[in-house]
Amino acid sequence: MKKFFALIPVLGLLLTACSDDDDATTTTPEPDPIVFTAGSANFSNYVAIGNSLTAGFSDNALFIAGQEASFPNMLASNFELVGGGTFSIPFMADNLGGATLNGNALLPNRFFLAFTPDGPTPTAVPGNGTTEISTKLTGTFNNMGVPGAKSYELLAEGYGSVVGVAGGTANPYFARFSSSETASVLGDAAAQSATFFSLWIGSNDILLYATNGGSGVDRTGNANPLDYGRNDITDPGLLGNAIGGILQTMTANGAEGVIANLPDVTDIPFFTTVPFNPVPLDEATAASLNAAYAAYNGGLQLAFGGNAIDADELAARTITFTAGVPNPVVILDEDLTDLTAINPALVNLRQTTAEDLMTLTSGSFIGTLANPDDPTSVNGLAVPLGDQWVLTPEEQEAVATALAAYNQTIEGLATQFDLAFVDANSLLADLNANGIPLADGSTVTSTFATGGGFSLDGVHPAPRGYAILANAFIDAINTKYGSNLPGVNPLDFTGLYID
Repeated sequence: MKKFFALIPVLGLLLTACSDDDDATTTTPEPDPIVFTAGSANFSNYVAIGNSLTAGFSDNALFIAGQEASFPNMLASNFELVGGGTFSIPFMADNLGGATLNGNALLPNRFFLAFTPDGPTPTAVPGNGTTEISTKLTGTFNNMGVPGAKSYELLAEGYGSVVGVAGGTANPYFARFSSSETASVLGDAAAQSATFFSLWIGSNDILLYATNGGSGVDRTGNANPLDYGRNDITDPGLLGNAIGGILQTMTANGAEGVIANLPDVTDIPFFTTVPFNPVPLDEATAASLNAAYAAYNGGLQLAFGGNAIDADELAARTITFTAGVPNPVVILDEDLTDLTAINPALVNLRQTTAEDLMTLTSGSFIGTLANPDDPTSVNGLAVPLGDQWVLTPEEQEAVATALAAYNQTIEGLATQFDLAFVDANSLLADLNANGIPLADGSTVTSTFATGGGFSLDGVHPAPRGYAILANAFIDAINTKYGSNLPGVNPLDFTGLYID
C-alpha cells in the first residue's frame, strides 16, 4: 500500500545577533508535525463493499497490481494513520488476470498497449493465468468488491458457489473467496462486524445495458430480478431496496460509512473514443457503395410516397457516402419503423449521426472484411453493424432516466443512514469535461490510453484515476466525521500499465 504524507519544508534561517560578549546564531524551530485524527469515526475494522470499481478492476481484468491500487486499499492506508487495522484483499494468483475453472479457461488476461502496424492497440497480455476459481481462499477479506455484481446480487445466497459459476448463477470472483457455497456478499461482509464501511454499487445495473449497445431491456417497473436478462436495466425500486437493505445490515451495530453515487456511463472513454464517422473513402469506393444502396434508397422513396414513413424518417434512413471526408457507418436500428412487410429488403438501416455513441469495441473491426474472400464485405459500410455496437439516442435516454433515479435514491439513502456522501457523478463529469490538475502541473483526463484517468478497457479507472476517486472519498469522510486524513498523491500511481 502506498501512503502519501504531507511534506513539511524545513526552513533554515540563519540569524546573526551581536552582543557585548560574542555572536550568537539561532534557528527557527521546526513546525510541529501534523497529527492525524479519526474524528468521530472508528476505522479499526474497515470493510469495502461493491463491484469491480471497489475491487480495483483495470485493463479488462482483475490482477494483483490492480487490486493493490484499488481505492479501498488507498483508503485503508490512510486509516492506518489513525488506528485502522489490517486490510485483507482476496488477491488473484498473478498479474495476468486470467482465470480457469476446473482447468478450463474462463476469464481473459488483462490488456496492455501493444504497438502494431495499425497503431497502438489494447491487446491481451500473453500467458496462462494461474488463478483457478475452484481453489478457495480461506479467511475473511476486507475488500468485498466483486466484479460484475449488480446491486441486488450482493444479497443473493449462493452467489459465491463454485458449482453455480458453471451454471451461470454465481460469480467467479466471489466464488474464490466466499465463506461457503450458499454465502452472499452481504452476509460475508456483515459477519466481519465492521466499524466502518464503504459502499459503491449500482453501476452494473445500467452499465451492461449501455456497453452492449442497449441490447438488453429496460426493466423499470418490474422489480422481479428473475425476469431479468444479464444486460437489462434494473428497476430503480429494486436497486433502492437492495442498497437500503445493505445499509440497514451494515449499520445495525453502529458502523459508520461512506457511499457514492454513480457516474454517467456515457462520459467514459468506452463511448467517447470511436467517432460516429470513422471511415474515410476515395471516389471509387464512395461511388461503389452509393450504387450498392441505390435500390434500398429507392425503396424508401416508395415507402415515403405511400405514407409509410414521413420526411424526417426518409432523410434519416437514406444512405449516402461522400469521398474525401470521414463517413458515418451503417447500422441496424430497431427503433425505426418496420418496413419489411412492405418490402423485405427495407430492413431497419440508417447511418450514424453525431447523436450516436459508438462503443469502443466497434473500433476494432469497423472497416475490416466480414468475409475475407469478399473485398466488398466491409464492416460498417456494405455490412451494417448490429445494434449492440452503438448506443442510440433512444437508448441513451433510457440510461439517463435510470441513472437520475438511481442517484436520487442513493443520495436519499446517504441522508437516511447519516453517511458520508461522494458525488462521483460530478467528479467524473469534471474529469471528462475539464480534466483534474495535479501538483506537478500535469492534468489527468478521460482521453483513452493517454489521459491517465482510465484504463485500456475504456470503462474502469487507471490507478491514477482510482487515486483521484480515493481522495474524493477521503474528502467526504473528513467533512462528515471531522477527521483530517491526508489523502493520497495521484502521482504515486501510474496512469497506464506499460507492459
